[in-house]
Amino acid sequence: MARIHYSDEGRTMGADKTTSWSYAEAFAAEDELAYRARERSLALRIPPVTPGTAAALTVLAAAARPATVVEVGTGAGVSGLALLRGLPGTSVLTTIDTDIRALRAARDTFREAGIPTSRTRTIPGRASLVMPRLSAGAYDLVFLDADAEGILDYAEEAVRLLRPGGMLVVNDALSQDKVAQPANREENTRTMRAVHRLFREDERFSTALLTTGSGLLLAVRR
Repeated sequence: MARIHYSDEGRTMGADKTTSWSYAEAFAAEDELAYRARERSLALRIPPVTPGTAAALTVLAAAARPATVVEVGTGAGVSGLALLRGLPGTSVLTTIDTDIRALRAARDTFREAGIPTSRTRTIPGRASLVMPRLSAGAYDLVFLDADAEGILDYAEEAVRLLRPGGMLVVNDALSQDKVAQPANREENTRTMRAVHRLFREDERFSTALLTTGSGLLLAVRR
């Protein structure tokens, strides 16, 4: 079947999307708890997800109502807090990071938010070593916000972890807007393109690519 483009239907896109992107990011309102989590993240020199991305994570979690969630790349808990705010009260977030300081900051964030310790598991270590130890087909949502070098391996491992109906969310899916530049052949950008192909060509998944933040790839296992 031929792929239909917007131009084929006589539709046009605005030439400058920057204003709309900025408006969408500013639309997401954050409270004092989220601000403090961002401050912790910046103090550790860990870039947090954008406000728009955090809001999207909350909405996705609220819509999917996953019971079990895996996060790769804890940071200071900005994204974890966003997920937890959308999750049902009995859901459990397992979050993985190599940085002990980040995990400590995330625990502070979750504690300030009143999240019971029974609802979070903070695991120190490399995702390449931790993810294979998690149970196959036991997770409803996997969020990847990790090093670009390992993102393809993490995505492939996420396929094993997700149960039918489970959702994968990949942050920075546009690789700081480099993915859309055909001439860009940087290794990290090429790796992210490989992640796109992995799920776009896998008939077990329904996929979408959003421009929120620095890009979100969504893939739901059928």
